[in-house]
Amino acid sequence: MIPESTLAFSGALHAQVKRHLFPQDGLEAAAILICSRTPGPRRRLLVRESIFFFYFACKRRERDAITWPGEHIEQAIDLAESSTSVMILIHSHPGGLFGFSDADNESDRKVIPSLFHAFGSVHGSAIMTADGAIRARLYDPSLRVSAVDLVTVAGDDLCYWWDDKADLNGPEDRPIAFTSSMTAELGRLSASVIGVSGTGSVAGEQLARLGFGHVSVIDFDRLEGKNLNRILNSKRTDADANRLKVEAFAEAVAAYRGEGVAIPVPASIATRDAVLAAAQSDVVFCCVDTLEARQIADLIAAAFLLPLFDVGVVIPVRKKGDTFAIADVCGRIDYIQPGGSTLQDRGVYSPESLRGEYLRKVAPEAHQQELDAGYLKGLVEEAPAVITLNMRAASACVNEFISRAFPFRLESNRLYARTQFSLAACEEEHFSEDVFKRAPNRLLARGDVEPLLGLPALKASTQ
Repeated sequence: MIPESTLAFSGALHAQVKRHLFPQDGLEAAAILICSRTPGPRRRLLVRESIFFFYFACKRRERDAITWPGEHIEQAIDLAESSTSVMILIHSHPGGLFGFSDADNESDRKVIPSLFHAFGSVHGSAIMTADGAIRARLYDPSLRVSAVDLVTVAGDDLCYWWDDKADLNGPEDRPIAFTSSMTAELGRLSASVIGVSGTGSVAGEQLARLGFGHVSVIDFDRLEGKNLNRILNSKRTDADANRLKVEAFAEAVAAYRGEGVAIPVPASIATRDAVLAAAQSDVVFCCVDTLEARQIADLIAAAFLLPLFDVGVVIPVRKKGDTFAIADVCGRIDYIQPGGSTLQDRGVYSPESLRGEYLRKVAPEAHQQELDAGYLKGLVEEAPAVITLNMRAASACVNEFISRAFPFRLESNRLYARTQFSLAACEEEHFSEDVFKRAPNRLLARGDVEPLLGLPALKASTQ
């Protein structure tokens, strides 16, 4: 069952919280998490920032007890800013208890009401054990309590802690990759695939067959005869009928998984409906052929703390006399973790390249003039991608997700933030997250703040 409530962390912020809560003195420590929300029916709380309580400010710090300093709670209320923010009181359990003690329950009854006196319709509390595992719960204003179904961390690894798979001794052991237990967990997660053409139809097919509970496919385009050589499960009748790619995909998935697994979203990712659909996911796969779409996927990953896997293929060609020759056959897979380097940081797109793409689409003559004048760089001429290359790249992209959610590499996943391969040179290169310079990201954990993604075009209609 897809979790109704989720608490999501970036890897960097989770590591900061863990360092504070476990100062290696064997005593409990505390912090407050300030969270934004993901728009939509699923309650996904996004940890935006944390307020660390000074150890000396806690009148009582013991191995199994802590007193919350009131002035720090007042500070958190002031910093929350928005009445839609959610505050989570989190403290450590150095003894290893993976649950809430009687003392925790009593403390919540005293402290949580003060949060509701300030603002909000939901707040909560959480505990962390020394291995970084977290268990959380939420309160409504009447102090009715409900468990947070899933706590996630999107860092070098993807961590999932399920409330119903835990007991007081700790969370259930992580499933092993490529086993039935992995399939069972994937059945509780949802993925979004942006673009359902060459690489997207392959990635989406693999995600559905791996067992994801929901696979939302986002694409506004329709099938044509020229698509049939590279889009899985596409049929001549689909092309003749000019069917939406996402509808044909959903129909194919329903034939082997049943209805409701594949969710078609017939819209451009640059629309509000598509962004809202992607925000409901647990992971996003970007399989597009435009820079604008990649930019939007980049913003979605940051704003909603979602892991993003981006795949691209290209067959650059060069002039050889009066004919063309293949210069390379290559692909790229990027893993983007919220709070880490973005696709823009990595040079996948830039303001200049976005502008060039826009001009080429809406004003080709002006685009050519700027090329001739040297204001824009020329675009690499490409041969049509083919299904063998698409499958190679899409499989690497999906395996990149598996390697992080169910780690199996012999080295740290941090070393594999980007993979590039050349079939012409028979080479594969890997790049660490640490080689990319990271610019400050104002959208991180922005959540449902309007306009979505900070883009005026995505603002909610007032009608």
